[in-house]
Amino acid sequence: MIMLPSFKYIEYNFEGRVARITLNRPEKRNALHPDVVTELQEAFDAAEKDDTVKVILLDANGDAFCAGADLAYLQQLQNNSYAENLADSTHLKNLFDKIYRHPKVVVAQIEGPALAGGCGLASVCDFAFSVPETKFGFTEVKIGFIPAIVMIFLVKKIGEGAARELLLTGNIISAERALHLHLINNIFPAETIAFETKAFIDQLLNTCSAESLKTTKQMLASIGDMNLEEAFAYAAEFNAKARAGNDCKRGIAAFLNKEKITW
Repeated sequence: MIMLPSFKYIEYNFEGRVARITLNRPEKRNALHPDVVTELQEAFDAAEKDDTVKVILLDANGDAFCAGADLAYLQQLQNNSYAENLADSTHLKNLFDKIYRHPKVVVAQIEGPALAGGCGLASVCDFAFSVPETKFGFTEVKIGFIPAIVMIFLVKKIGEGAARELLLTGNIISAERALHLHLINNIFPAETIAFETKAFIDQLLNTCSAESLKTTKQMLASIGDMNLEEAFAYAAEFNAKARAGNDCKRGIAAFLNKEKITW
């Protein structure tokens, strides 16, 4: 384990190769402001540097997962200069990009509304599980704002057509609709979601190579920006490198010898 910074707005716990990052501003519905964003970045940095961490669980305390930007913070934006707002937007972009490209698998456990930036936070995770009562939405257009940063990741995740539906209407949708649009991966009752999420994470921990997960995530984040020829060359290069890796050698040996391997 590495030394962790002191956190005010989140909690960071580690158990069984899982780093649990918990939003902890229940009185503010876990709303985002620059200090929360900074702490989240520091927590995801810590998980990246810790070789004992294989999977990250992102969840929240209280009745909401994340209600988007803090209201007091939104008021402050009106008085910022363009340079200040650009720096702040870049700060948020860096967090979303960090989660999206993180070498460890990130699983969101969502129990309560995930709106605007909070919905964006859920969308950049590799997997997202929700309770039936959760509401999702990108409501920025309804307050004269724009979902600028989140749309980049949302289009990658659910496609342009579905993203247009959510971003241009600002409508709040049910968990069932979010599942249909592939914004989330599954819905579990409140009384079992922690158990189901843990079971899913345990499956990843025990059946998937950490190195394979890391490399696959890296490739998924990169190939979308390449033309077909570049993507094939990139894939061939990574395929060749993987064959020489220790995990691949272990996995193939276990398969050929009909042995069960636990990663």
